[in-house]
Amino acid sequence: MSASTTLPPPQDADLERARAAAAAVVDPEIPVLTLEDLGVLRGVERRDGRIVVSLTPTYTGCPATLAIALAVETALAEAGLADARVETVLAPPWSTDDISDAGRRKLKEFGIAPPERAQRGRGLFAQETVACPRCGSTRTLRISEFGSTACKALWRCEACAEPFDYFKCL
Repeated sequence: MSASTTLPPPQDADLERARAAAAAVVDPEIPVLTLEDLGVLRGVERRDGRIVVSLTPTYTGCPATLAIALAVETALAEAGLADARVETVLAPPWSTDDISDAGRRKLKEFGIAPPERAQRGRGLFAQETVACPRCGSTRTLRISEFGSTACKALWRCEACAEPFDYFKCL
């Protein structure tokens, strides 16, 4: 091939493979959720001939951000895309509204009360009625602003007496 001959454009299959690999990575703090379920996978594109995966952390101080980026890099390399890179995108900020319906179902099945939709801009503790993920009762009480991680609050069900995490609305 001569120097003046252009190479064919990269195949979309590489982008699809990169998206599938990144989307399947599980959250290290909530291992029943994938990055796609959680809504932190913001995009996969080719930039200057290189695949770039964009992730938005659940909040800027999230301690899992580096672990997630490294897990995505590993998944991309295992998918044969070792030259792909991962970038952090802070705008628009992540919101609990970004959690997929499948993610909400998985949270509930795992014992974490999923947040209601349309919470963006209402603040961390806007929802005062939280249904117990175990029995469904709304006779619940917030015990602590912080649960097993900073993005969750600790609640207790007065009907079944079980404690549970509630994913805070952001």
